[in-house]
Amino acid sequence: MKKGSEQTAERDGGWHVYIVRCADGTLYTGIATDVARRVEEHNNNQLAAKYTRARRPVSLVFKQPCESRSDAARREAEIKQLSRIDKEALVSGGEDR
Repeated sequence: MKKGSEQTAERDGGWHVYIVRCADGTLYTGIATDVARRVEEHNNNQLAAKYTRARRPVSLVFKQPCESRSDAARREAEIKQLSRIDKEALVSGGEDR
């Protein structure tokens, strides 16, 4: 039997890793099953990450589907290790690393 978050992910189209650009130009990377809802949370309420709460508004600049929550978390960690230049290349449609 699958956990609740896994069932929700299947219903909503699975897990994604996403990148938002903050008002100060910085990039924030996260994972979610419903990216549109998560971006709205970053912009509008206390469920936002502490980092983005101080840098509103944010806008979605990258989204990548993943097979599972663990794959999304692994990809998130990979992206967070990239240099700013490599993240900008990823966001602008450059080679997926």
